[in-house]
Amino acid sequence: MTQNLAVSSDHLRLPPHAPGLRIGLFGGSFNPAHDGHRMASLTALRRLQLDRVWWLVTPGNPLKDNAALPPLAERVAFGREIADHARIHVTGIEARLRTRYTADTLRALKLRCPGVHFVWLMGSDNLASFHHWNEWRAIARMMPIAIIDRPGSTHSSVASPAANWLSRWRISESQGAALAGAKPPAWIFLHGRRSGLSSTQLREQAETD
Repeated sequence: MTQNLAVSSDHLRLPPHAPGLRIGLFGGSFNPAHDGHRMASLTALRRLQLDRVWWLVTPGNPLKDNAALPPLAERVAFGREIADHARIHVTGIEARLRTRYTADTLRALKLRCPGVHFVWLMGSDNLASFHHWNEWRAIARMMPIAIIDRPGSTHSSVASPAANWLSRWRISESQGAALAGAKPPAWIFLHGRRSGLSSTQLREQAETD
């Protein structure tokens, strides 16, 4: 990972946008970003017919210990190296917005990007714990959600309290192109090619090397 980078306006900028665009929002610590994140983003671009995907690199996850978290600038820079795609934009905009929770970040982005059709993207492992998130029901009511399958969490995610609450608003996987324009709550579970990579696993490997 790139070392000793200071946070600059480039790391914190709001990516290009315009009314009518369909943009997937993929949030996380990206510690580190990896090809699994890229694969999930490409899946969302294709299956949901999105125009862009933004990786929202958080300054710190409220549900995790952030003591050993690398600097934001390093994670954004490395994320851009991994993403390497004209339609995937990596940003640390949350630090500029000074938002701590996802719900607050999404509210701020909707205010700053009127007319954009946002879709919240997350892995199935996050759906399994979504009911622990701050204002998770508000997130579901704010914009459509796409769940991207990950190894080891397919069944636990769809049996989770959040999935049970959301069940009445689930859209057929074959209707992915309609999700961005759907009135929330609305969500879809995307099956398909899965990556076994995880940031936790990569950090553990780095510690033993």
